[in-house]
Amino acid sequence: MKTLLALSLVLAAASHAADKVNIVFCFADDWGRYANCYAGVDGRPSINDVLKTPNIDRVAREGVLFKNAFVTSPSCTPCRSSLLSGQYFFRTNRGAILQGAEWDLNIPSYPLLLRDAGYHIGKSYKVWSPGTPVDAPYGGQQHAYEKAGRAYNQFSQNATKLVQSGLTFDAAKAKLLDEVRGNFEAFLADRKPGQPFCYWFGPTHTHRTFEKNSGKALWGIEPDSLKGKLPKFMPDVPEVRGDYADYMGEIQALDEGIGVIVEKLRAIGELDNTLLVLSGDHGFPGVPGGKCTLYDHGVGVALIARGPGVKPGRVVDDFVNLMDLAPTFLEAGGLKPPACMTGRSILNVLRSSKSGLVDSTRTWVVAGRERHVATARDGNLPYPHRAFRTRDFLYVRNFAPDRWPMGDPKFIGAADLPSAEALEHNTFVAFADMDASPTKAWLVGQYNVPQWKWHYEYAFGKRPAEELYDLRKDPDQATNVAADPAYARAKRELSSRLMKILTDAGDPRVTGDGKTFDRSPFTDEVLPPPRAQKKKAG
Repeated sequence: MKTLLALSLVLAAASHAADKVNIVFCFADDWGRYANCYAGVDGRPSINDVLKTPNIDRVAREGVLFKNAFVTSPSCTPCRSSLLSGQYFFRTNRGAILQGAEWDLNIPSYPLLLRDAGYHIGKSYKVWSPGTPVDAPYGGQQHAYEKAGRAYNQFSQNATKLVQSGLTFDAAKAKLLDEVRGNFEAFLADRKPGQPFCYWFGPTHTHRTFEKNSGKALWGIEPDSLKGKLPKFMPDVPEVRGDYADYMGEIQALDEGIGVIVEKLRAIGELDNTLLVLSGDHGFPGVPGGKCTLYDHGVGVALIARGPGVKPGRVVDDFVNLMDLAPTFLEAGGLKPPACMTGRSILNVLRSSKSGLVDSTRTWVVAGRERHVATARDGNLPYPHRAFRTRDFLYVRNFAPDRWPMGDPKFIGAADLPSAEALEHNTFVAFADMDASPTKAWLVGQYNVPQWKWHYEYAFGKRPAEELYDLRKDPDQATNVAADPAYARAKRELSSRLMKILTDAGDPRVTGDGKTFDRSPFTDEVLPPPRAQKKKAG
């Protein structure tokens, strides 16, 4: 009798586990709101018109595409701290900065909560980094599945080498995608029968650096096909178009990797029982208005989801902050999110049958940043700013307008101007909060050319204490109307709402003396990166 009872309990537990939704999160480094399925969503020409992302597009057709998804911070570690904890980045203690970050083990993270609830969890590539301990909120490296290799993380560099060794590009691509497949299959092989799983696919090849000219050489993307498709603040010149084309090649490589994950789920019969979510940790790196800024080009990201209960073919207008994913994943797994989470589950939006605005309360998001590269400014000081984004306006509050947003110039004039080679390959030689890139190198080289003065100042110049952009007239957020009397009321209301949200959430930048992030340990010195890593910061 006891044996039968024990067996029935085991079978009941297995049945309950089998009913739980699997969770697969594809989260790419520095991937902004770029995929062909986003072409035309905002009614304007963009590089999405040229991108070829059939696998991402298929997920969108079979699920939901979010038009207004944003990160809480446009910097790798703070964004990931926020996402994993389900809280605003500024609530994660030293997880709120990039270089010098440390994970607070007292902060609950959704993967470990799911693990403790019986999920098989695993990850490949980047989860939480740079920071100490690496990938701590995912349990460190004990849940890593990377024995098949990590070469896919530098797709353009390694594909180029393989082609130069005599392989065709298709053969080189297949070799790198076999690594993605092998890592995911190893993860699945460790799953107990009927056990629900939670997997994080975190490739980094959309992060700098890319192999120069690889967009055209590998993928056949013609830089000149992008003429007239760049935002107003981006110089539409050959050097910048070529840089965009290379980035687009990395996105198309990401699409191929996502295709491998999706097809494996389909092959094992788990796709329709899996909440599959695609996104990135912030916008395009190494360009004006992108990574490390609070403009849409920096904080706006792709967000696409499909899964059980998700009605297909929908485009929604709801504003989503990526910290909302942690409570969403927990709720999908049958768990109640901890009270400390400031994010709100979007499961109701996912399971709705509506397009447009589904949840009438989702009409705004808040984003911000403190320290990215430690040595970007004297004294290792951050650049403190916060933003409030609605359908019609972007309001930005710069708390230290005397500081350089992208870091100190580190040059005075032509005599000490860094070389184009240095600016293209070494993030730290000038304006260190903008990644090294061909675009950065070209633009810094125009610092005293009148034709490009506005673009240079937009990229690197100091900002006033307040910025306001009317998105109805200025979707590229190029004209600051904060000083225009016609917008005085709107500015006042947006500022008041932002400050209340920050105060209620306990943002150290606006509570107490407001100087927490300007002191140790947040301004502690960080050892310089190894030579091999000098090209990028995180």
